[in-house]
Amino acid sequence: MNILRFDTGGRIGCLYTEAIDLRALGRLHVVRATDIRFNPESQMWDVHHADSGKVLHSHVSRDECLRWEQHNLQPGGTPDPDTPNQQPAVTTNDL
Repeated sequence: MNILRFDTGGRIGCLYTEAIDLRALGRLHVVRATDIRFNPESQMWDVHHADSGKVLHSHVSRDECLRWEQHNLQPGGTPDPDTPNQQPAVTTNDL
């Protein structure tokens, strides 16, 4: 489901996907809520809070991290960096 939330100043909050072409509304200003990076030590992908850098979620699959973003990021806010959602470590036997 794609949700657009408009505030009183006319700004839109949403998890950006290309399902809705927001460029049709005018010039975009995009601010990332998270950053997904590979962690060579844990051999997992980490979802980092864009402002604090804290790890919010980890998984061996980058696609799973993207799905976590889509499920957990809601219009009007970002995940709380003080309550990370860590997945248990996965070994190569689990793959």
